[in-house]
Amino acid sequence: MGNPGATLSAYRDMQSQERSILEAAKRGPLQSLTDREMDAREQPMTIYPRPKRVRAWVRFGAEAIRVDAKLVRSTPLAAGIEFRAAGETFRCWVWGNAVVLVSAETNS
Repeated sequence: MGNPGATLSAYRDMQSQERSILEAAKRGPLQSLTDREMDAREQPMTIYPRPKRVRAWVRFGAEAIRVDAKLVRSTPLAAGIEFRAAGETFRCWVWGNAVVLVSAETNS
């Protein structure tokens, strides 16, 4: 049946993160790396048909927050991620070292 306390805790964490995203979005637009910063013309790109779960630092205006996201594509330098809040999907490119894969052990 699982641990109802852990389920409730995960739900509260999700709600808290969603509030943080929506508050940050009021302070400025979601920042994304430019093609020039990523060297998009020269770097190979990997597209993940099964996106990987990650934790990533993103920036809305000047405010940085950490979000649970999906890694949908990457280059050797950058990660293309997406995350959701209040039914809206946010997509951006961030530096690769701003992203950490969520291991299978932390999913349970």
